[in-house]
Amino acid sequence: MRILSELTHDASISVPRLSKKLNINASVLYSRIKRLSKRSLVKKFTVVVNESMLGINVKATVGINRDPKLKEPIQGELLRIPEVRSVSEVTGRFDMIVTVHAHSLEELHNVVIENIGKIEGIQNTETFVEMQRTDKEPNYTA
Repeated sequence: MRILSELTHDASISVPRLSKKLNINASVLYSRIKRLSKRSLVKKFTVVVNESMLGINVKATVGINRDPKLKEPIQGELLRIPEVRSVSEVTGRFDMIVTVHAHSLEELHNVVIENIGKIEGIQNTETFVEMQRTDKEPNYTA
């Protein structure tokens, strides 16, 4: 659990440095990390991009109600839209929740109205613009 916690915080840390931090032999640590990956507990090591430096300043969640018979084609169409980051099927007031990242409110408006809203089978949408975000690092310590 300590290994997972440390890798979640910084996946780019070297094995020797992490072994010193956790007081675990480097070869043992390397084997444990390999085992975590092999068992699919660690799906991938990745990079977190500072999107605001790329001009992506608007993030929104779009709740969608859809025709249940068109679930797969709608999901496929949504995933073809470059600004759509994720599509989740949910319970509650909406059938789907879509995360959208855009450069501006105008671009978000165009994505929701011109792209998402015109997909056959989408009955209605409601957009929630993110005003401020505070992420919490997961803690996997035992």
